[in-house]
Amino acid sequence: MRAVPIWVDKVHDRDKIDQCIWGLCFRPDGSQLIVAAGNRVLVYDTNDGSLIQPLKGHKDTVYCVCYAKDGKRFASGSADKSVIIWTSKLEGILKYTHNDAIQCLAYNPVTHQLASCAVSDFGLWSPEQKNVSKHKVNSRITCCSWTNDGQYLALGLYNGLVSIRNKGGEEKVKIERPNAATSPVWSLQWNPSREESYDVLAVADWGQRLSFYQLSGKQIGKDRSLGYDPNYVGWFSKGEYVVVGGSNKQCCLHTKEGVKLGVIGDQTSWTWSAAVRPDSNYVAVGCQDGTIAYYQLIFSTVHGLYKDRYAYRDNMTDVIIQHLITDQKVRIKCRDLVKKIAIYRHRLAVQLPDKIVIYELYSDDAADMHYKVKEKINKKFDCNLLVVCSMNIILCHDKRLQCYSFQGIKEKEWVMESLIRYIKVIGGPSGREGLLVGLKNGQIMKIFVDNAFPIMLLKQSTSVRCLDVSASRTKLAVVDEHNTCLVYDINTKDLLFQEPNANSVAWNTHYEDMLCFSGNGLLNIKASNFPVHQQKLQGFVVGFSGSKIFCLHIYSMSSVDVPQSASMYQYLEKKLFRDAYKVACLGVTDGDWEVLAHEALEGLDFDTAKKAFIRIKDLRYLELIHSIEERKKRGENDNMVFLGDIYSYQTKFNEAAKLYKKSGTEQKAMNMYTDLRMFDQAKEYIGSGDPLDKKMLITKQADWAKSSNEPKAAAEMYISAGEFCKAIDIIGEHGWADMMIDLARKLDKADREALSRAAMHLTKMEQYPFAAEVYSKMGDIRALINLHVEAKHWEDAFTLAEKHTEYKEEVYVPYAQWLAENDKFDDAQEAFHKAGLQGEAVKVLEQLTHNAVIESRFNDAGYYFWKLSMQCLDIAREDDEENWEDLEKREEMLAKFQDFQRKSDMYYAYHSIQRYTDEPFTSHLPEALFNISRYLLHMIQGGIPHGISKVGTLYALAKQSKNLGAFKLARYAYEKLQSLRIPSRFQEAVDVGSVMIRSKAFQDHDELLPMCYRCSTTNPLLNNGGNCCVNCRQPFVHSFVSFEVLPLVEFVLDSSLTDEEAVQILDLSIPKEKKEDRHWKEGRIGQAQTLRLGQPEEEEPEDEDPFSAKPMTFDQEDTEFRPVVVTRSVLQTLSRSEVYILKWPKPLRYQFFRSLLPDVTITQCPKCNKLFHTDDFELQYLQKGHCPFCRSNLED
Repeated sequence: MRAVPIWVDKVHDRDKIDQCIWGLCFRPDGSQLIVAAGNRVLVYDTNDGSLIQPLKGHKDTVYCVCYAKDGKRFASGSADKSVIIWTSKLEGILKYTHNDAIQCLAYNPVTHQLASCAVSDFGLWSPEQKNVSKHKVNSRITCCSWTNDGQYLALGLYNGLVSIRNKGGEEKVKIERPNAATSPVWSLQWNPSREESYDVLAVADWGQRLSFYQLSGKQIGKDRSLGYDPNYVGWFSKGEYVVVGGSNKQCCLHTKEGVKLGVIGDQTSWTWSAAVRPDSNYVAVGCQDGTIAYYQLIFSTVHGLYKDRYAYRDNMTDVIIQHLITDQKVRIKCRDLVKKIAIYRHRLAVQLPDKIVIYELYSDDAADMHYKVKEKINKKFDCNLLVVCSMNIILCHDKRLQCYSFQGIKEKEWVMESLIRYIKVIGGPSGREGLLVGLKNGQIMKIFVDNAFPIMLLKQSTSVRCLDVSASRTKLAVVDEHNTCLVYDINTKDLLFQEPNANSVAWNTHYEDMLCFSGNGLLNIKASNFPVHQQKLQGFVVGFSGSKIFCLHIYSMSSVDVPQSASMYQYLEKKLFRDAYKVACLGVTDGDWEVLAHEALEGLDFDTAKKAFIRIKDLRYLELIHSIEERKKRGENDNMVFLGDIYSYQTKFNEAAKLYKKSGTEQKAMNMYTDLRMFDQAKEYIGSGDPLDKKMLITKQADWAKSSNEPKAAAEMYISAGEFCKAIDIIGEHGWADMMIDLARKLDKADREALSRAAMHLTKMEQYPFAAEVYSKMGDIRALINLHVEAKHWEDAFTLAEKHTEYKEEVYVPYAQWLAENDKFDDAQEAFHKAGLQGEAVKVLEQLTHNAVIESRFNDAGYYFWKLSMQCLDIAREDDEENWEDLEKREEMLAKFQDFQRKSDMYYAYHSIQRYTDEPFTSHLPEALFNISRYLLHMIQGGIPHGISKVGTLYALAKQSKNLGAFKLARYAYEKLQSLRIPSRFQEAVDVGSVMIRSKAFQDHDELLPMCYRCSTTNPLLNNGGNCCVNCRQPFVHSFVSFEVLPLVEFVLDSSLTDEEAVQILDLSIPKEKKEDRHWKEGRIGQAQTLRLGQPEEEEPEDEDPFSAKPMTFDQEDTEFRPVVVTRSVLQTLSRSEVYILKWPKPLRYQFFRSLLPDVTITQCPKCNKLFHTDDFELQYLQKGHCPFCRSNLED
């Protein structure tokens, strides 16, 4: 650090008496210096030290001045107890007073509030306030300062304490300091830097100490002893340095931790004030004798470089090591003035005022940036240059070089003939490193650390400024005092070349024949003996590694990426491909690599070309090089053909074709042009009349027409070339039916592949007759049948199947599936039978049934289950009774029939319940819903099919029972619901209904109770034994619309009768007259009527009527149901109109029912054998047009 005086002035009064400079401050832009001298305020121009204007307004000595941060105004305080506010135009605008002399002033950096401190109080003034608010203090105020955020004001007191106040003047912190009574605080200031994590207060007292504190009052570090009484302390704008001075007649520079760095200026009297110019390195100092000195501080660069590691001094006490490649930085805090830095490999040497510290890396990793202390040499050394090696440090002083071990032992000393101007470590084994030394007299010496005798490499006539040796130690570059760069051959001592305008030089560490030098704002790169390549660059070149140049500009080191393109092209011009590749490896653009690759390829340097193409990842050219190398191994050596291949890859087609022709390989030229769709040029190279070449050319031309969206032309070319399959595919893709038919008719029937393709495309175009024509031409019956099936031309398919029975299944199976998908189940069943696949019909129906249940289409589910049951019955009917396996299958099918019948009935009934619970309206009467619910509950006792909700059934039953007066049954239903898991939408209705039903009678309405038509027993509404009479167990027969109990009683035939005989007897029977119970008889004899009284004649005994036998009583403990058995004689007495016969197909028996109320008309569906009230059935039939259960049309 050097302090250069810019200007000095001395202040006198009129009587030539020296005026003490009590205070100084800069205008924020640094253009003016405000000085408190005598009873005047002086304003200086900082550029030349000229006095701009003295300001008069005070009547006594001015002690302090302060400028506002915004630069609009400044203030001065005087012993006359007044404060004057001045504008930046040097006009006084305001004056206010205190009770004592003004000691110090401070402007708030944020709010621009002015703090003015007198002996016993301080005031706070701002332009917005009319009055100055003043606050008493119990000790004399000597100094004050605001924090950089403007929140707190620190006051230094004569009693040695520091009081920290807020903007309102209230004390928040009091800093109690040791030995405060004998150590008045004379100056303090807050660090102005906003980059610090906390506020730092520097305090100087007349106990000759410099201390630092946080806002909380906590001391930072230890007190620094000054050895003199300090009068002022001030920070640089960024907070990196502190200036202190006083009775030592000096102004000193310290670090922000208080370490003394040096003296800014020596004076002849006490220094009372100093100020640092904002954002610069200028310091103004004011003295007791009236001297004002203005200095510029110049901080010299202390640094060291080795390859890609650069170490330099920061803030005078820190060392920063920067990795120039990765730009990583690490800081070492030395906490003392760093005088010299040297770096070499894993070693770092730092010279401090009283010692040298040796550091080493933690590991040998090239990227490691962590250093630790290895040794300390506690000696004070005086030297011009410092160099570190693996095991030694080298000190240079004038002509002398001294070698010390890390323990501080002097091992060797070399004395040169002239002053040493440059020294550099050039590497070597550990403990035996070599040094290059340049002298003022032009000598260049080589010194080995373990050798006491220096070796002179060469001597030139001019002084040495800079040196560097090439990577292989064969060439030496020197920059002399005339800024000339001279390059020598070390072995022969010959001057190879020289270049002007150089201030520094560096060889490329990765390439022997390349160096760079800087000068006149230009960077010069020289490769081998080629001309110099120049580009703009400010600073000094200090290193050259690959494509990176390390440049020192003023105080900063930077790495500059310099593409080596120019040098590479210089080698390419000379066809030196291998040297050009080496230069490219240092760093060039992808475009340069591509140029190198192609130049080397055209020069037939395949090895270099391959490396370059690998670098740019061009697989296409790598494949070409690989193929050429393989051909070379096979014995091909015609470079003209190889070059033709290269030109064709580079799109130089004409040149390639000429080379092919010269080498006698016209076929290659033709192939190249046909691949390029340049058919006219290709024809020039076709061999004389070769038909294969011509066909290949036409085929390729057709391929090109197809890819260029000319399909018709492509198809025609394929046909002319005999490529029928390709032509058919194109015609088929575009749907040209006429063209396809014409081509198919022209084709030979032996060309089956082309014909089958044509037929396939015609089928896709739905040209079925023409497709059939093609298949007929081929004689492919199977394909023809499949065509008719796909087109749904069933009649044609059936005709072919009858002629060719082996394909019968291929027709009937898809036909049956098509029928099933179109709900034509009867036809589908017949088709499955014909195909011999009865199981398939059942599978289709089962799937449809399952889907209907999943989708809650219970009406359809009932219908499909009925269809399933009839399918099972058909299968059972066809089985052979004599075969045991068929017998078992029949039993299984009959069991399935009964199960499916039951499920169909339940789903059919549940459809109404589901619509009632899920939809807002219903078409059913309450009595119908009531009967359906009861019917379902009885049926559920045998098992609940999937999808049927017991909750929904009970819910409907509960509501309708309550509405119709069946309160007992409603109560039962609600109780059952409480034990089940109820959907949330029913929960409230169920809860309310359960409560309300308790208010009703505990019995059912008599009119609702069903009566058994066999035993005349009145039954309860719910029977745990199922849907039958509780007395005689006779099952109830329901109307399958309203589900009312029909007045029917089922009877069975005597074992001597068959179903057919019974039907025949019934058809011929004469109903028996009703027997009258009276003892007289009317008659007629001729024309006269007769009346006969008395006992009747004996009559023949009659068979007892089993339907009206008295009494009808049954044993309650006997749970077995005994049906009504009818003999032949009873059967003959029954009226045919009273008997309903359900004619089930074999192997089932007919079912016989007798109506006990003949006046009640009943309708029977002959298809499903369900029984209905005639009125209900007719209404449903009129609405739907078919039977409500089996959907059969009775008119059919």
